[in-house]
Amino acid sequence: MTARIYKPAQNVMQQGRAATRDWVLEYLPDEPRVIEPLMGWTSSSDTKRQIRLTFSTKEEAIAYAKENGIAYRLEEPPATKIRPKSYAENFKYGRPDSWTH
Repeated sequence: MTARIYKPAQNVMQQGRAATRDWVLEYLPDEPRVIEPLMGWTSSSDTKRQIRLTFSTKEEAIAYAKENGIAYRLEEPPATKIRPKSYAENFKYGRPDSWTH
């Protein structure tokens, strides 16, 4: 039983970062999914895949895993750099990108 601790990625449909603040602990699959022969649906007897715990800090997630004897894999998020940009830069003369419309 191994868990993965990570920070979720930003939603591609929105600019907000509200859903990326928390750390998530998810269990990795112990066994592969099986295709049911009658209907062709995929199924698994591994019910831990349905558990998704959220923590406000990375240390809380690691402490929970250690406290409960769960082996974990920590995935650090890549460092993002916010480049301030004004709206007027979209219309400046000599911009490097061509217009798309």
